[in-house]
Amino acid sequence: MDTKWKNKWTIAIITLLFAYGASGVLSLLSYGQEYTNPDYFHTAQFRSDVDEFAGFLNAFELNDVTLEEAKEAIEVTEEDIQEHRYRYGTLPEQIDNIKAQYEDRIQEAKAAENSEFAKALTDQMNKKINDINKNFESDEHVRPKVIKDKEKRLEDFFKEKEQVRDRYRFYSKSFTYYFKDTATGEVYTNLKLSNDESPEKVMKKENMLFLTDYTMDKGYYFHYLDGYEEIARSLVESEGGYFEGQIGLAKNLPDTNIFVEQNNNFKEKQIVLFVYAGSAVLALIIALVAGRKSKAIPAEMERWRPLFNKLPIDLRIYCFGFTAIGMLLSLFLLNDLLMFNYEMSSDVMEMIIILIGASVLSGLAFVQGKYIADEFKNWQHVKAIWKKSLILKFWILLKELAKKTTVTLQEAFLNRSTGTQLFIVIGIIFGHGMGSVIMFFHPFFALLYLMILAFVGIPLIMALVKRIGYFNRIIETTNELATGHMGKDLPITGKNVLSTLAGNINILKQGVKTSLSEQAKSERLKTELITNVSHDLRTPLTSIITYTELLKSGEVTEEDRLAYLEIIDRKSKRLKVLIDDLFEVSKMASGNIELRKERVDLVQLLQQALGEHDNAITESNLHFRVTNPGFPIIASVDGQKLWRVFDNLIGNILKYSLENSRVYIAIRANKDQAVITFKNVSKYELDDQSEELFERFKRGDKSRHTDGSGLGLAIAKSIVDLHEGNLDIDTDGDLFKVTISLNIEQ
Repeated sequence: MDTKWKNKWTIAIITLLFAYGASGVLSLLSYGQEYTNPDYFHTAQFRSDVDEFAGFLNAFELNDVTLEEAKEAIEVTEEDIQEHRYRYGTLPEQIDNIKAQYEDRIQEAKAAENSEFAKALTDQMNKKINDINKNFESDEHVRPKVIKDKEKRLEDFFKEKEQVRDRYRFYSKSFTYYFKDTATGEVYTNLKLSNDESPEKVMKKENMLFLTDYTMDKGYYFHYLDGYEEIARSLVESEGGYFEGQIGLAKNLPDTNIFVEQNNNFKEKQIVLFVYAGSAVLALIIALVAGRKSKAIPAEMERWRPLFNKLPIDLRIYCFGFTAIGMLLSLFLLNDLLMFNYEMSSDVMEMIIILIGASVLSGLAFVQGKYIADEFKNWQHVKAIWKKSLILKFWILLKELAKKTTVTLQEAFLNRSTGTQLFIVIGIIFGHGMGSVIMFFHPFFALLYLMILAFVGIPLIMALVKRIGYFNRIIETTNELATGHMGKDLPITGKNVLSTLAGNINILKQGVKTSLSEQAKSERLKTELITNVSHDLRTPLTSIITYTELLKSGEVTEEDRLAYLEIIDRKSKRLKVLIDDLFEVSKMASGNIELRKERVDLVQLLQQALGEHDNAITESNLHFRVTNPGFPIIASVDGQKLWRVFDNLIGNILKYSLENSRVYIAIRANKDQAVITFKNVSKYELDDQSEELFERFKRGDKSRHTDGSGLGLAIAKSIVDLHEGNLDIDTDGDLFKVTISLNIEQ
């Protein structure tokens, strides 16, 4: 029994020493850097006070200019005039801004036939525009405005300056100063000197608690005030030189002086801190050594471990966190009491209670942390115990509840209007049921019930019957639609959910009709595709086979043989072009194509494409009109593939344009896009189905007598799409227009 109590006392003493030591170390970390200074006058706080006093001194004494004197000293420079002139932009920008402010209001006044107000607004707008024009015409027109602005800034400055005068007076009661203007030799001081005394003799270190040399420029105070730099010159008495001197605290200041008190407190706290920190470090070392050698602590920990581990893991973590926070708060509180109430006259009991509480919380936090750390050593074990946590159980329960609630509400309010109406109807029916009971208590209630039944109940029943009939009609129409009979559209009356349903059924019906039409069109295009592919591949292949057979016969002249070989060569190249184009379209459709993007000048690329066709353009009877902006338009593109787009479009123009017609090609920059247009008059009749021209093997030449694979536009559109651009075709009669839009660099 004695051993048991001995172990408990050992643990208690160790935890007390640990709590005291931790508090002292915490205090040393918190205040150590501040209290390593020799006295309060070397701290950052006091230095800040000195700098603030110097700034006030600069404003109130060294440069004590009155408002009237400052206004008279205002200078207007060319830079000031230019800043005022261009403050809101260039002349056109300012005029446009003024017009934007007034034009809508003028138009509204004219629309309201309020001519007088419209005229007043117009005169006001013209007056402002005239004033802006004069700003840019004459410096003398701007100068008074600049002076007025600076005078207003001076008035604001003097108002702010007066707000800190009391602060300056507070500092003046403590600080002694002596400054000399190096430019004028003028001396500024608050020393009371006799005839045989000099500032240097009075302001000696042995006579001062604090003394520092100080130098500041004439505009020192304005470093602390944003927005007053432009008027600083008018507030400084002398532009040349600077102020040089000393600032100090005399030794004869009373003990009640704030800075003397601060210095005395600093020294006392300095002693307390180092005594407190030294004893705390010693206590912490003793606690750690004793804790490591003690066998009582591990035994006690193992005794309570099974009981603690019965709690869910999240509850254990919560308890540990709560205890750790309590420990830190108690350590900080103990630290504050020891540092700021070091006389300990009336706070001894409070300190003892907090020290005991901190030691208990420290011990509990250490033990719980050790338990939890041991649990987290095995990750598989953590996953197993986490499944039993309260948070996980609560989360699963919450998810199930939310899921059921969501499903229930979705079913009840699948349509919000319907759900609301349903609950209103249920409420009315419930009210009528309650009314049927109340009417027996008094004849007045019976009369009231009959009136409510006549004006609410019967109309409600009629509305329900009407809605049921409308619903049955919708059901009948959907049954007909399911069997393939389109029939007439449902009538739409009102804005209720049944009307919405009827409208949606009508839309679905139209969608089915459109789908059938698109399906028929798709089948037609598929048939045309197969026919065109077969025709375009079979035609050159047939020629190759035919002329090869003639050559094999050996009954041809040398001249015919060369002609046949020329035809075979041309047809084989034609067949190669068809196969290559078909293969490229297939790659683009499957996405198996890579772009090698680089910075390209689109204007130059278009000129190169036109240059490739220069001979064909010269030999044709077409008149090309090319328009470009005269400056580079840079885009990140695959130059080779985009050149292919231009080449295909120019080739189509040469093949399909009406003889002796004009061709217009233009490129321009529109904000962040380049827009390239190709316009020509087609020699073949266009049927206004421009979207079909993107189909593979589709040609404007339906007789298919011209060269080409019929894949040019399909390839071009695929390339532009890969560049995240747009390629659009417009037809108006025989006018054929292609517009390409590509993103460009700013």
